[in-house]
Amino acid sequence: MARRETMWAGLDKALDLLVVGGGITGCGVARDAARRGLKVAVVEMEDLAYGTSSRSSKLVHGGLRYLEQYEFSLVFESVSERRILMDIAPHLVNPLGFLFPVYKKSRHGLWMINAGMWLYDGLSLFRSPKLHRTLKPADVKTEEPALDTTGMTGAPLYYDCATDDARLTLETALDAVKAGALVVTHARVRSFVKDARGRITGAMVEDTQTGTLQEVKASAVVNATGPWTDATIAMSGPLAGGPLLRPTKGVHIVVDRAKLPVNHAVVAMHPKDGRVLFAIPWGERSYVGTTDTDHDGDPREVAATRADVDYLIEACASYFPKHPLTHDDVIATWAGLRPLMAPPEHGEGEVSESKISREHRIVVGQDGLVTIAGGKLTTYRRMAGEVVDTVVNLLRLDDKLPGKLVAPRTDEEPLPGAVGWPEDDDHARVAAQIRAASSQRLSEASARLLADTYGMRGLDVAKRVAKDADLGAALVVGRPEVLAQVDHAVEHELAHRVSDVMIRRTQLFYKDVDQGLSATGLVAERMAKLLGWDADRTGAEIAAYRADVERSRRWREG
Repeated sequence: MARRETMWAGLDKALDLLVVGGGITGCGVARDAARRGLKVAVVEMEDLAYGTSSRSSKLVHGGLRYLEQYEFSLVFESVSERRILMDIAPHLVNPLGFLFPVYKKSRHGLWMINAGMWLYDGLSLFRSPKLHRTLKPADVKTEEPALDTTGMTGAPLYYDCATDDARLTLETALDAVKAGALVVTHARVRSFVKDARGRITGAMVEDTQTGTLQEVKASAVVNATGPWTDATIAMSGPLAGGPLLRPTKGVHIVVDRAKLPVNHAVVAMHPKDGRVLFAIPWGERSYVGTTDTDHDGDPREVAATRADVDYLIEACASYFPKHPLTHDDVIATWAGLRPLMAPPEHGEGEVSESKISREHRIVVGQDGLVTIAGGKLTTYRRMAGEVVDTVVNLLRLDDKLPGKLVAPRTDEEPLPGAVGWPEDDDHARVAAQIRAASSQRLSEASARLLADTYGMRGLDVAKRVAKDADLGAALVVGRPEVLAQVDHAVEHELAHRVSDVMIRRTQLFYKDVDQGLSATGLVAERMAKLLGWDADRTGAEIAAYRADVERSRRWREG
């Protein structure tokens, strides 16, 4: 794969489309556009999926609760996209059972919840991973023994999917690159370039690693910057009609599975305000989320507060009274901002955060800037297609359409890790192949991790270990992540900083009991060797990662 420096150099050529923002939507736009035959580049000021796209609830779902708000079209669109993502990324999008306990004191009775379940299955055209069934309280004690059944009338069990949101973003970007796109991380737009009519014709982009400025010329520019949407629009001029977004903060906490032993994603209603949240199994961990509160600060500094953590712990105490959580049980937190559309006809305080629509909107400014705002992870591919349709129409109107375009087939073509994936979705068989490719140097746990993380690309990581046994060394003693993943991240996954590897390529930031701090030196030294860092740069990278960990633990200070 082309290195970052090579793709940065490629920005000196005129583009059909420049995408600002390397989250799931921006990468989806690039993939769709490149597959149609457009010359496209993505510039991202940090790492791929740095913002919202790596800080979601990590679910690909139809949004059962949106039925209560009568957003049937959003649910239908979401369950349809869920099916597509299961097909094009089966290694990353995996079925997960959701248990919805209903109690005598619940807001809605069991009959109404069951009716909603049939509607949910129907909107998916009965193509959910599995159709729902309703468990009796006695069955719940067997299926989910940690869950309180006192006063329970029943618990529908339905199916959506779990995913690795950062990986889904990354593989979407890698497929865009394969189709001819340029994807440049740590490249920040400093200003837009305009013609005499005031139309945007490109941007001045800074390489934040070197300070170099580059003018990037493009026939069209898309703003896909998530929580930074309004700030990006403001770079071109005043916000006509006010901000597009009303960002809300979502916080999750991670605990050891032994502390919160859930077998399914348990749907919980918070005892104080009735908000929906989830307790979700995550390998040797469990995580709980999410909160939903307004946020108007710097998206870079968004973090969990003591109140956020207490709110989630309180919900767990209500549903899992035999497994009370304490502050000391929290291994890690993450906080992200939902880039939700501001309600159009209400004052900001009149619509609660959880009732703000998850629909998306495409806005074309008088300067020609195409902005995509709102939406959700599950529907990113469809949103991206609509954005590219808009861009193609604009290019056609301006007589700048570069010849005949082709169908992108983003709903059919697998993402890179899914190429060659077994039709029976047998993760264990792929893990066995990966272990064999390492000459049995990888443990079974490491091989399974590579299968679940990289799909069939895990074979490439394993072959590194077969050639050099030292690359099979664990990054953290007792854990399955190995040194070869660092090499692969740098050489094939656009990782350019220690935090890129620790947070979004390996997830040690979330899953290790010490958030990977013991591995930071090893990772930094390996990256220094691969990227030519000097001692000062290596030290700065270690310090920057420690600052990321500190931010996630700041809630402990109250």
